[in-house]
Amino acid sequence: MKPHKRLNAWIKSFELVKEIYLLTKLFPSEEKFGLISQMRRAAVSVPVNIAEGAARRSKKEFIQFLHIALGSVTELDTLVLLSAELDFIETKKSESLIEKLDIIGKLIYGLILKLDTKEY
Repeated sequence: MKPHKRLNAWIKSFELVKEIYLLTKLFPSEEKFGLISQMRRAAVSVPVNIAEGAARRSKKEFIQFLHIALGSVTELDTLVLLSAELDFIETKKSESLIEKLDIIGKLIYGLILKLDTKEY
């Protein structure tokens, strides 16, 4: 098994990508090149950067990719809030997504701290 597939941050973010894709199918078609595209890109960026970082030879590079993933979590958080404000997502659903993003962000940040303080 690839090392990234054992990381909770990757597992949870991979699941979130599927959820974002299904959710954005319900958005207005005029958002295809706007919010839909941006949300999907940001969501995909999280597990992809975790996986790419885990495949790197140095922990410094891995940490750099984790920071990129963390930035994408924050970007997606903002896009979810905006989508809720525009009534593309129900409030309850947006709150659930924000909660999942908070958990993923904490997992990534914890991984950064662990890598930063231990030999990898």
